[in-house]
Amino acid sequence: MSIRQPIVSVLGHVDHGKTTLLDRIRGTSVAQREAGKITQHIGATEVPIDIIYRICGKLIKREFKVPGLLFIDTPGHEAFTTLRARGGSLADLAVLVIDINEGIMPQTVESINILKRYRTPFVIAANKIDLIFGWKNCENEPFIVAIQKQKEKVQTAIDEKIYSIVEKLYEMGFSAERYDR
Repeated sequence: MSIRQPIVSVLGHVDHGKTTLLDRIRGTSVAQREAGKITQHIGATEVPIDIIYRICGKLIKREFKVPGLLFIDTPGHEAFTTLRARGGSLADLAVLVIDINEGIMPQTVESINILKRYRTPFVIAANKIDLIFGWKNCENEPFIVAIQKQKEKVQTAIDEKIYSIVEKLYEMGFSAERYDR
C-alpha cells in the first residue's frame, strides 16, 4: 500500500511572501502573474520527493517514504478568511509565513487561530530576511550556512526580529525557537 503525500498548507498575512516562497520551491513565477501580486484563490502544487532532496541537500539525513508533498497556497488578504480556514483544516502540517520585518500581523493571528482550532502542527518561515539592512545574499545556501556569513550586526538584527516573533507566540500560548538552536 502506498503512502499518500502529506498536505502542507501555507498561511500568513497578505504580502508576507507565501506564493513567492512556493515559487522558489517550484521554480515558477506565479506571484508575478497575480493581480496586484495578491493570491485570490486556493492553489495546490505537488512537489515530488526528489525536488525536496535537491532543495534541502545535505540538511536531509534520512530517506523519506512519502512520494512528495502537496502544498496548498492560501490567500492572505483579510477578505479570504474562509479560504484560509479551509486550507488550515485539511492540512497535515502548515507553514506559517511571517515577514520578519513586519512580524505578526492580523491575518497571521487569524492563521494561528485556525491552526490551533484544527490542531494542525506548524512551522514558521521567517521570510524576507534579505531585506534586513546589510544582509549579504548567499544564493541557494540554507539559512544555517547563510547566517554564519553575515556581519555580527546583521545577525543581531535577525535575532531581535525573530525573538520579537517568539515573544508574541509565547503570549499566544506557543513555545518557539529557531530551528538551529
